[in-house]
Amino acid sequence: MEVLPSHKLLFRLCLFLSLHISSLLVLSSAYSPPDNYFINCGAHSNTNVDTRVFVGDRDFLLGKGETVKNSNSSASSSPLYQTALIFKHPSLYRFDINQDGTYIVRLHFFVFLSHTDMVVAWFNVSVSGISLLTNYRFRNVTSSPKIEEFLLTIRKGEFKIYFIPYETSLAFVNAIEVFLGPDSFIPDKAPYITSRGAKSNYSGLSSKVLHKVHRIDVGSSTSKLDELWRNWDPDDDYLQSPNETSNLYKGETPYYEPERITKYIAPAFVYQTAKQFTDSSSNSSFPKITWSFPVNKNSKNFLRVHFSDVVSATPNDLWFNLYINRNFSFEINPYNITERMGAVPFYIDFVVDSDGLGFVNASISRVEDSRIHNAFLNGLEILEVVNQSGFTPREIELGKKKLSPAIIGPACSGAFFILVILVVLGLKLRKSGHDHILEVPLYGGFSSHIRLTQRGPNASLASSLNLSLRIPFSEILSATKNFNAKLLIGEGGFGKVYKGTLKNGTKVAVKRSDPRHGQGLEEFQTEIMVLSQIRYRHLVSLIGYCDERHEMILVYEFMEKGTLRDHLYHSDDNYERSTSVSELSWEQRLEICIGAAKGLHYLHTGQAGGIIHRDVKSTNILLDEHYVAKVADFGLSKSGLPDPDNFTMGVKGSFGYLDPEYLTTLQLTEKSDVYSFGVVLLEVLCARPAIIQSSQLDEVNLAEWGMLWQKKGQLENIIDPMLVASTNWNA
Repeated sequence: MEVLPSHKLLFRLCLFLSLHISSLLVLSSAYSPPDNYFINCGAHSNTNVDTRVFVGDRDFLLGKGETVKNSNSSASSSPLYQTALIFKHPSLYRFDINQDGTYIVRLHFFVFLSHTDMVVAWFNVSVSGISLLTNYRFRNVTSSPKIEEFLLTIRKGEFKIYFIPYETSLAFVNAIEVFLGPDSFIPDKAPYITSRGAKSNYSGLSSKVLHKVHRIDVGSSTSKLDELWRNWDPDDDYLQSPNETSNLYKGETPYYEPERITKYIAPAFVYQTAKQFTDSSSNSSFPKITWSFPVNKNSKNFLRVHFSDVVSATPNDLWFNLYINRNFSFEINPYNITERMGAVPFYIDFVVDSDGLGFVNASISRVEDSRIHNAFLNGLEILEVVNQSGFTPREIELGKKKLSPAIIGPACSGAFFILVILVVLGLKLRKSGHDHILEVPLYGGFSSHIRLTQRGPNASLASSLNLSLRIPFSEILSATKNFNAKLLIGEGGFGKVYKGTLKNGTKVAVKRSDPRHGQGLEEFQTEIMVLSQIRYRHLVSLIGYCDERHEMILVYEFMEKGTLRDHLYHSDDNYERSTSVSELSWEQRLEICIGAAKGLHYLHTGQAGGIIHRDVKSTNILLDEHYVAKVADFGLSKSGLPDPDNFTMGVKGSFGYLDPEYLTTLQLTEKSDVYSFGVVLLEVLCARPAIIQSSQLDEVNLAEWGMLWQKKGQLENIIDPMLVASTNWNA
């Protein structure tokens, strides 16, 4: 008999207890859905929708809003989507809450044709210092509404929902629901499964905000609403190998055990349908039924799986395995769990990490010694655990102050403020003209957890990386003419950079590691992993790499015009003085800043799942022959969303560009890059280094110097004289 290690035994015990405790703590049968709040935004009269009465929003709105009406009323059959309220300035809805508890909050969005172009909406939605929706946008007029549902704890008192549009844009909402959910709707603790199958326990869940991602009625063919107006979708779109499965329906009304589970956990129709193996699948090469659900990369998700035995007829005839993300399994024996025969519903809760590709996978498989060689699943819910360290709405002056992507804190006025706004406008106006993006995955998907720890005399340093990018060392020698000093074009933290030409005539920049510079293996593999998975116009492209003979060499596209700093100023070795040499016009500087900003924006929000550069500076922004800006040098970058609970990461970056908040809290976020980019904008505007040695202490740090002149209201006094002389500011 296998003896389980103590930690595994403890985990299984916690899982078993959570299964029973969660059912014992389930809402009492006395609960009934309340009749408030249901708000029809922009409407002046009541609207009846699915047993709910939606009222006009006049008594709940603080701020200025404009009602717009659907000019094509046939586009939506629901009366709820015939009006919307749009906001061009920060506004909020306020609700009086008279009972502590878990509340269901739904926000309805439907883009329809009207005199206002709702497609351009771009905004944030926040509550109680927590960002519910960030950078929320729409691609086009839609044929169906988007309903964002959240579960969160609300205390007695005022509950406010903030709608904050970005500059030049607007926010809107069609309807809002805020109502109390059943008691103990969400447990405080649940088994925690990482993407690699590691097991522990997650606590504090009831205090988190959960955002509904999927709610699935397995075995159903149509979407249905339950008594809490939750929509349950069919499962076929997420099913792998559907030919191995069949739908099962049992019309018998499920028996909800009193005080353990009620219809508000999941409705009867969920427990009356299921997916099971087909008879012909017994000899199949697919031993599992698997569903793959897309979620945000690097996210934590609350997973609830629903079961009701609609297969077996006698006790202990059926048991099977449930798999989460393919690496964790748990045996399901319906009779042992419910101690009853027949359709008796039960459910199991988990907190699950998404896998490296941004999926949560659930599988069921048969067990050889089960009397009935089958397995089934009735339903499944996935709700993302919202990162609560996001945007916190300050006390805003309603109707006046709008959101603007932060650049460098309060140092934004005068000519610098104009530059910042134009950069933001450039990002906004050019959004519709996206470059085609090519993502090159590493063996099916990039993983930030790859680590190379062994290196023998003949070992390949990057053997687990993208082999198609490897370039023989002999070709590197040929391209650089044996690293001829005349081809040396730069030197940085990683090593020397040479100009070269590959056999096919491609001009390249060859960066060769020098161990004396302090950067090495980690930076080398990070650069390869990051640039192997992204291709974007404003990011420098990796042509290849070489790891032969203990070398660490990176080969990039050649940037004809060099670094941005090269075109701004000359400085002596001790940085006491700098001389503007820039011949870049205002328009050229603006285009360069817009390009670099777009590159950073793609890193933070693009398909790669979120990358923080960590070393944004003017020497890491390169210019091609047409002065198109491209962000470079990703050796210090970190991929994935920041973890506010993990501050062990060492501070890395360049003095003068480091975010003061990052230095004091050690919490790395994309805002650290934004601060550094703000310093670059000041460099572009003032044509001087980020740090100089000076007897005047207030001149040493460019960011502090800029803020000093901004407070004086004389920021124009530090603008590059060559820029002032060549620019008509009144044009």
